[in-house]
Amino acid sequence: MATTEATAPDPPADGHVGDPVPGVRHDTFTVGLHLAAPASAVFEAFADTSVRRRWSKLPGRHVSYEHDFTVGGGETASSVFPVPGAAPERLGYESRYLDITPGSRIVYTYTARVDDVPRWTSLVTVELRPEGTGTRLRWVEQAAFLTPSAEPDHDLPHLRGATRLRLNGLAAAVTPAPGRAGPVGDLFMQEHA
Repeated sequence: MATTEATAPDPPADGHVGDPVPGVRHDTFTVGLHLAAPASAVFEAFADTSVRRRWSKLPGRHVSYEHDFTVGGGETASSVFPVPGAAPERLGYESRYLDITPGSRIVYTYTARVDDVPRWTSLVTVELRPEGTGTRLRWVEQAAFLTPSAEPDHDLPHLRGATRLRLNGLAAAVTPAPGRAGPVGDLFMQEHA
C-alpha cells in the first residue's frame, strides 16, 4: 500500500528567522510579442550563434561565450558588470536545451549567477506561430529564486524587465525593414502566482 505525504507550501523568499537557507520563491510570467518576420527567421535568430549574440547577451564587459543549439547542448556566458561605488559583479549564465522543434518551439533551462552564487534558475518555453506575414512569439518563464537579492521584491521585476529588453533586441534582429526598431503590434505580459 502506497502512502503519500502532504507537502508544506513554499516559505517566504526571505526565509524564517533562524533558517540556515532562505526559502525558494517561485514565479511564472508570460510575454507575447508579434514580430514582422516569418517563424523560420525568428527561429533562426535563436539558433544562429552570431545573430543570437546580437540580442541575447549579458550586460557588462564580455568575458566568455559558447553556444550549442542542440538538444542537450546549451549556452554559457560570463561578464563583468561595473557597479558604481562598489566592486564589479561577475555575472554567469548557463543553459541546457531540452526540446527543439524547428520553426515552432524551444524549451530550455538556465541558471543565472552573480559572483558565483546561483541567484535563480528558470524553465523557459518559447512558442512561435505564424500570424499573417509575421510571427506570434509566446515566452513562458517559470523561475525559482534561489538566493534573494538585498531587495527580494525587485527580483521578479528585474527578470521581467531583462526579458523585455532581450525580446526588443530579438525584434530588432529579425526586423526586415531598415529603420524599424521594435516589435510590430502588441507586447503583453502576464504574471501567475
